[in-house]
Amino acid sequence: MSSNSPLQAVRGMNDILPEEARLWLWFEDTVRDWLEGYGYRNIRMPLLEHTALFKRAIGEVTDIVEKEMYSFEDSLNGDQLTLRPEGTASCVRAALQHSLLYNAPQRLYYSGAMFRHERPQKGRYRQFHQIGVEALGFAGPDIDAEQIVMCARLWRKLGLRDITLQLNTLGDIAARQRHRAKLIAYFEQYSSVLDEDATRRLYTNPLRILDSKNPAMQELIMAAPNLMEELEEDALKHFETVQKILQRHEVAFEINPRLVRGLDYYNRTVFEWITTRLGAQGTVCAGGRFDGLIEQISGKSAPATGFAMGIERLLALLQEDGMNTPPAPLDVYVVHQGEMADGMASLVAERLRDSGLRVLLHCNGGSFKSQMKKADASNACAAVILGDNEVSTELATLKPLRGGEQMQVAFDDLPAKINELIKQG
Repeated sequence: MSSNSPLQAVRGMNDILPEEARLWLWFEDTVRDWLEGYGYRNIRMPLLEHTALFKRAIGEVTDIVEKEMYSFEDSLNGDQLTLRPEGTASCVRAALQHSLLYNAPQRLYYSGAMFRHERPQKGRYRQFHQIGVEALGFAGPDIDAEQIVMCARLWRKLGLRDITLQLNTLGDIAARQRHRAKLIAYFEQYSSVLDEDATRRLYTNPLRILDSKNPAMQELIMAAPNLMEELEEDALKHFETVQKILQRHEVAFEINPRLVRGLDYYNRTVFEWITTRLGAQGTVCAGGRFDGLIEQISGKSAPATGFAMGIERLLALLQEDGMNTPPAPLDVYVVHQGEMADGMASLVAERLRDSGLRVLLHCNGGSFKSQMKKADASNACAAVILGDNEVSTELATLKPLRGGEQMQVAFDDLPAKINELIKQG
């Protein structure tokens, strides 16, 4: 980039401007209330982690680790660092480092930016944002099902439509090893027609071939050996119990035996909530059980399950459904003109804020007429108008902005009168 070129955001890393940010804030508040209703507590992890964490947790033979991570060497000490591409590994690392599982299982959630170096397209960005939900230390199928039921409640709460649930089980390690051997033997017979990704994964991670989106591979994939046939009785019973709980809650689902997820740490239950309204990027929420991950990150063995949802994708659905950005919460717009009024206006505004009101003080001068235009456009309930005459009499002009007659109100009585107007709507 030329030194004289206008500086712009990095490709695939987008600004969220104030109007759009209002929708983000509303969404985040809604999600926080929903999660706290299920007993989940917030945890916040750093954006940067040691690269080894993600290699160990996600798996070295995955698209994320092989092609998509933003990794670099710390110039101060030579450490290999990575901008987090997902949140589960960081959350588990934090729980282990701070001994959160010492006394009891933990229900945790986090939100924030993740980073993957891939081709930007609608719903898929290099900096994207997720809500992550992890239940650490829970072994039973009840928590798997509860997390899926949770999601169904959120979709209802948000008024989202056309989101369907796909469900599968990946069993345990022994079953996957048997399945892996059968997959390799099967795909070896068709090595001449495998695409580049399938060829690369054949001996390192053949299960991921089943997740290929290449149309030319689908007939071959549909005829591949089925992992369900390798499952032990305990894993099958776990999966059957998850299904029964979902049926009890009337959560519809489709079993998709080709659903394997893109991360190596999953076992047993996996699920995806998908939509047909976002093109190729149809997954809006996904997760499952990852019982081996805690041990992989050098902790003692402990069960775990969780999921993550893409904020950009869910907001795109809400906007497609016609949701408008909620107006900025504002109670009062303070209009003022005149030497004494200009000096008093900020004091009046602060007194109103002391009473709990949300106040916008007009700045940068202008006539009463121009200031009132801004007040009318502000979504405030009322305008407090101050001129030198109002200051000398300590009687402000209070003008309702949603209908009603303006009135003279003593400075000390303004909070109570404004709250009356707010209650009247």
